[in-house]
Amino acid sequence: MSRSSTPTGLIPIVATPFTDAGQLDLASLRSLVEFELESGVDGLAVFGMASEGFALTTEERTLILREVRDVIGADFPLIAGVNGTSTEIAVEQAQSAAAGGADQLMVLPPFLVKPSRQQVIDFYGQVAAATDASVMIQDAPGVTGVPIDVAAITTLAAVDGITSVKVEAPPTPLKVAAVTESAGTCIAVLGGQNALSLLEEYDHGSVGTMPACEFPDLLRTILDDLAAGRRAAARAAFGRLLPLIHLGMRSGQAWAVHKEVLRRRGIIASGAVRLPAQVLDPLTARALDDILEDLQLPVRHKVRA
Repeated sequence: MSRSSTPTGLIPIVATPFTDAGQLDLASLRSLVEFELESGVDGLAVFGMASEGFALTTEERTLILREVRDVIGADFPLIAGVNGTSTEIAVEQAQSAAAGGADQLMVLPPFLVKPSRQQVIDFYGQVAAATDASVMIQDAPGVTGVPIDVAAITTLAAVDGITSVKVEAPPTPLKVAAVTESAGTCIAVLGGQNALSLLEEYDHGSVGTMPACEFPDLLRTILDDLAAGRRAAARAAFGRLLPLIHLGMRSGQAWAVHKEVLRRRGIIASGAVRLPAQVLDPLTARALDDILEDLQLPVRHKVRA
């Protein structure tokens, strides 16, 4: 991606594998990235919500970027999350990510101290000016408590270096439609929330989706069917996947769900998560057992040391 490029298509948020002892597991990370590539993804993102980006040290972020870029090669689109609680910290993260090989920065607004509407606009302008990487606005008020209205997104679409927005403000199809109508082609609109409203988002102008990373092979087929006009097939396959999508959004345990599916598919070695993420409780584990029994996901990959 160049600075003017926009990410499109299937761009999973890569989980961060840890060992049972809680250390970064680079062998599993490489295995996971290889699986994503084999599944036909159009790009990858690290340090997002589904990456446990909130639990990673600065050194770990550097190592993860290096490893992922090494596996995907120089030209494959790579997005890095930025979640600083002030402009200065966000700029530091942005510059580090760009230096480490990220083409695009998926940027949350500062949220610990809630900014005003104008401060949000000023914040994104300053982050966009700080590097040559292009910027994606991450509109996730359910997590941050910071709303970014359609007019603000349209204003930011005119800022040099801001090329896309990831809409995670429910109901996402309505927000996608409103941004598309207001900003037109000035900004690319993508969906998040684990692809929960994928089909409707595409119907209303979305050009991509950024889900968790345990089922990209299934989403690839759905998106290909949708693009080819095989809507009935896409809807049927999406309906079968919805229970897993929903479980992968369970508060506090989403990360454990993602990783347990990856572990059972032979893609990562451990389902370990870091505080404050929660391990699977017995009820969630039982629900996951039932869903995976129905889906019969193939074991596509084996971790290599």
